[in-house]
Amino acid sequence: MTESTPTLSGKQPSRSLVARIKGINKLFAATVLLPTALAVLYFGLIASDVYISESRFVVRSPQKQASAGIGALLQGAGFSRSADDTYSVHDYITSRDALKQLNASFGLTNIYGSPSVDIFSRFAPLGTDENFEALHHYYQKHINVEVDASSSISTLKAYAYTAADAHRINEKLLELSERLVNQLNERGRQDMIKFATAEVDIAEAKAKAATLAVSKFRGQKGVFDPERQSALQLQLVSKLQDELISTKTQLVQIRALTPDNPQIPSLQKRVDTLQSEINSETAKVAGDGGQSLSNTSADYERLSLERLFADKQLGAAMASLEQARNDAQRKQFYLERIVQASLPDVATEPRRVRSILATLLIGLITWSILTMLLAGVREHQD
Repeated sequence: MTESTPTLSGKQPSRSLVARIKGINKLFAATVLLPTALAVLYFGLIASDVYISESRFVVRSPQKQASAGIGALLQGAGFSRSADDTYSVHDYITSRDALKQLNASFGLTNIYGSPSVDIFSRFAPLGTDENFEALHHYYQKHINVEVDASSSISTLKAYAYTAADAHRINEKLLELSERLVNQLNERGRQDMIKFATAEVDIAEAKAKAATLAVSKFRGQKGVFDPERQSALQLQLVSKLQDELISTKTQLVQIRALTPDNPQIPSLQKRVDTLQSEINSETAKVAGDGGQSLSNTSADYERLSLERLFADKQLGAAMASLEQARNDAQRKQFYLERIVQASLPDVATEPRRVRSILATLLIGLITWSILTMLLAGVREHQD
């Protein structure tokens, strides 16, 4: 009896441990212990360090007015925020074009698909999905760009598994964004000057056509300026009328004093001649014929107005071209770096302890809910 006692006491701890393991609630083990153990294993031993490079920039325009915030500060230097162009830069940063440039410069496939990256975070871990669309989907998860609505400052974050890679990617994206802004500026300048030059060409053609129309009209009608010529003709008629009145007065006086005076026929003929000249000159100004100045004046005025309008249109077009050239000398908007791309010295993700505790908390909540549900089901069955 005394010899078997140590043997029994030696087996008792082993049986007690097995009994305790069997006594653990299977639901608790499945919802709390197992996920927490996996989280400890992954975040403690497997998960790769993630480095984040951060930069900040603002897109500003010299033509728009700012109200508050950083835009008000920039307005003091003659610039303001440009929200619409900011979103254009954001779209470009996450676009396939930017990804192509980055992949050509750094080989993102090798950076994100490196064997040193854990298999759950690595790009194409099984080597079966290495196409560009899959890379773009992966890239969008590792680039984050946001804008502060109050200040219009954009924050760009690049995620990578080494500090140098994160910094290079962020810096390259800033360079590509600045290049995009410069391209948009250049395209805007070219379009502005091209449009203004086309307007000047059209206005010049219209001005030339209007001038030729006036010149042709003068040659056909034999007039230079109907209004001025009418004034000259009327002055001549007025002088002839004065002379006619004087001659008639002299003729009446001679007939009254000396009816047989030999000057009477000559004075009468002079009266007839002056009257004929007056009628002829008056007909040139306001006659019924097509060559009268009054009839040609309407057509001439219309052509003159067309020429005047064409000249004014040409002047306005040339002024617009000059303004376009002046505007082309300055950029329409700028990408200004507020904070340069940082070189991270420590990995900020994954947050290992927080992730493990979050897994534990979620597991406990899940276990509590399922326990209450199962208890309710059992009570209903009883």
